[in-house]
Amino acid sequence: MSRNTHRARLAGAVLATAALAAGLTACGGDSLEDNGKDSSAAKSDGGGKKGSLVIGAARFTEAKVLAELYAGVLADAGYSTSVKTVQNREVYEPELRKGSIDVVPEYAATLAEWLNHAKNGENAKPVASSDVDATVAALRKLAEPQGLKVLDAGKAVDQNAFVVTKDFATEHKLKTLSDLGKSKEKVTIAAGDECATRPFCAPGLKKTYGINVAGIDPKGVGTPQSKQAVKDGKDQLALTTTTDATLERYGLVVLDDDKKLQNADNIIPVVNAKDAGDSAIASALNKLNETLTTDDLVELNRKVDAERLKEKDVAADYLKEKGLVKG
Repeated sequence: MSRNTHRARLAGAVLATAALAAGLTACGGDSLEDNGKDSSAAKSDGGGKKGSLVIGAARFTEAKVLAELYAGVLADAGYSTSVKTVQNREVYEPELRKGSIDVVPEYAATLAEWLNHAKNGENAKPVASSDVDATVAALRKLAEPQGLKVLDAGKAVDQNAFVVTKDFATEHKLKTLSDLGKSKEKVTIAAGDECATRPFCAPGLKKTYGINVAGIDPKGVGTPQSKQAVKDGKDQLALTTTTDATLERYGLVVLDDDKKLQNADNIIPVVNAKDAGDSAIASALNKLNETLTTDDLVELNRKVDAERLKEKDVAADYLKEKGLVKG
């Protein structure tokens, strides 16, 4: 599989604050051993002195990399850990509530809106925003009655991003979306067709940044076709995400969302409060949160998707490199 369906997840749940079913529905590049079925990876032996933990992961590259990072730091903290890969949030969230999964890597704004829609309906007033503290507070309020404990948000963020070619950015002196608005350049956006009406896409770009949007080229969110259209000059702007590991290949750069149009989709651990609410678990995961950056996550995704390395291997190498585990 490609990362395209992961882009659809963001287009639906982040960009669109869409229907409850628009959770993490698929994957980025699959690891070589993934057979497309629910599975448990080999256990990471932390001695098991503090018990066993199952880390859940949706079936796309980034989620699996994050799950292996979680498994590594928790094993180092003395737990016996295993990673269970499942199809999507609709599958793993009930398992997390029941305790058959103990920990999952999540996205703050996306999960907040998913729980919001589950509780209050598809047309519920949004609770997520670009303010990470307010978004996490809203998420905790929704999660706690479900028996879930939301830990601290990390530095790494996977949210909507708009890209142009390096040449276009240089020619028009663009570093931010504000710069693009001030340039008055007319742009066509390669994105999903819903971009025309979603508040975090064309309408938001016009309202927040004054960008002159001439139209939408419906080639999808973060697809190779969208990025190629911008590379070829057919379109000037494409919608992807901040952890897209393929931008260099197309000669594209992200324009900074300097006025914070997008919601705060920081990576955030969520645990079963009864079975995994221990402070030692929070401490181990917080150390990772304080270290892992968006750029780090891009590179880890690239190693899996481009170099075809295994998620567990790239995670283990990263944890050792950053001094997050012993040995």
